[in-house]
Amino acid sequence: MIRFPALLALGLLAACSSPPSAADKDAPAQAEATTLPVVIRAAYGTHRFDVEVARTPLEQEKGLMFRKELGADGGMLFPMEPPRTASFWMKDTLIPLDMLFIHTDGTIAFLKASAEPYSRIPVSAGVPVAAVLELRGGRAAELGIAEGDRVQWGGCALPGGKVTTDLNFCPTT
Repeated sequence: MIRFPALLALGLLAACSSPPSAADKDAPAQAEATTLPVVIRAAYGTHRFDVEVARTPLEQEKGLMFRKELGADGGMLFPMEPPRTASFWMKDTLIPLDMLFIHTDGTIAFLKASAEPYSRIPVSAGVPVAAVLELRGGRAAELGIAEGDRVQWGGCALPGGKVTTDLNFCPTT
């Protein structure tokens, strides 16, 4: 008889829990949808990344803090609307990052290679930028990406692609 109350309680818990909603079932798809294609045209070729976007001030404040790894073609984009002089530091960031500060004309204004984890020293291009792109530390050097290379994202990065976003960056060449 002791088992019956336990089974009854378990049954009541199951009955009270709601089935997964369509939103819950689509969570992995939504997580993928939050990435944005970014293309960098460098002297040695064109490189595509699928990056997360830090839109809100809270997302931008957190950035890639506490991450233990970052994929070779992953990263995070920090759009600056309106363009402004951005300053970043690595406090609470566990992995080295390449920071690419992007001019409003789409060129890389400044590239800080392999910014040191936990550093409180601010990193800035010293000029207003349209965005900052963070990649895995050393990735820019691996691909030959340098200051002056051109960057696009969203639908502009993949012409004719099926990218639906309000974050299209299509500077003219």
